[in-house]
Amino acid sequence: MNLQNKTWFRIAGLCGVTTPLVAFTCILLATAYSPRFSWTENALSDLGVQEGLTAPLFNYGLIISGAMSLVFARGILALLRNKLVGKAGSFAFVLATLALIAIGIFPENARPMHYFASVAFFALIPIAMLVLIWAFVQIGESKVALFTLLTAIVAAVPWVIQLAVPYVRGVAIPETISALSASAWAIALGFMMRKKASRTDN
Repeated sequence: MNLQNKTWFRIAGLCGVTTPLVAFTCILLATAYSPRFSWTENALSDLGVQEGLTAPLFNYGLIISGAMSLVFARGILALLRNKLVGKAGSFAFVLATLALIAIGIFPENARPMHYFASVAFFALIPIAMLVLIWAFVQIGESKVALFTLLTAIVAAVPWVIQLAVPYVRGVAIPETISALSASAWAIALGFMMRKKASRTDN
């Protein structure tokens, strides 16, 4: 790995670690500025159309997080050595990332674009991870593959249950569980990228 690629790989890993922190900091700040927000009655996207600082914090937080995730996606592709399955999984992850950006650009009152973007994001995240499992197996990272499978399941199950037997009126809880599982995966993978980049220095 040459110096330029190594630097970008480190940056991609850093984005994997910090993107969830940026996203959830903005979301939690948005909820703090919105006393009417209810985790059981609302969707997270309801924050994107509220007055004051709530909407900018939520919408710009998603846009910035999405842009950082695009850099992270390039690192995933490099980690998987440009293998075909890795390219497919990385492409699905990029589509999910673009959907996340679109959620911020098209808030809840921009219909139907917002609806399509939201559905695409929460559907593509577990799909991307399921595809990437096989790519991790191909490069001998069986533990990472197993962790990816577990996080994909956690990302999908809240939605399956909500669709089968709705347990809350709003969808903020399944959205948060799904996003947290994807965040845990991104942070773990980000640290892995930075560790691998450091090894090449020796």
